[in-house]
Amino acid sequence: MGDDRLAHRDRSMSALIIPNAMITGNLFIVAAPSGAGKSSLVAALLAEDRLVRLSVSHTTRSPRPGEVQGKDYYFVDREQFLQMAANGEFLESAEVYGNFYGTSQRWIDATLKEGHDVVLEIDWQGAQQLRKIFSNVISIFILPPTLEALRARLEGRKQDTLETIQRRLAAAKEDISHVVEFDYVIINNNFTDAVKDLSGIIRTQRLQIARQLAAHEPLLMNLTQRESNG
Repeated sequence: MGDDRLAHRDRSMSALIIPNAMITGNLFIVAAPSGAGKSSLVAALLAEDRLVRLSVSHTTRSPRPGEVQGKDYYFVDREQFLQMAANGEFLESAEVYGNFYGTSQRWIDATLKEGHDVVLEIDWQGAQQLRKIFSNVISIFILPPTLEALRARLEGRKQDTLETIQRRLAAAKEDISHVVEFDYVIINNNFTDAVKDLSGIIRTQRLQIARQLAAHEPLLMNLTQRESNG
């Protein structure tokens, strides 16, 4: 009877193991209303976790002070963006506040196959598109503690006109209404805590049983064999 249980356990474990050649990185979506701190949180994550890669989107909007071509975004004109979209180069694309944003499909596929986790900073529209393509995408929504705090952050950036800030605040309510579509929610009230929450989600996904068995198959098989002999 004991041998039957052992054999069943070993068969169950083997069924969960993913061949090393098939292990790919996780794909994460991070979305938020403008001013909620999404980019700052992702930057902090990248600084402490060398296994994460940030997808650099193409956009038709103008660079903000300090933004670098190829690092923050690939800045292109409207005509070039539309041509790339027509050529099928984008995994997802959306128009936000009058500007276009798109994610390179070729880069995403190649980076995931290399085993790296990939984070995309996109809006809820892009998230909806990606869920139709990647069934296992992990989505995270960043919320501000209050709308008043959101307004203060937008005004504190000193990057937008008053009219633009008002438009972003109005759009924030629409953005937030889609929070129920996401897997995780982080309230960015305390930045340090929010970074820990984001990092915790990334690490949790890496610890799923199938991934751990694939990454540490000899160890786990050895441990279970020792247990059966003991």
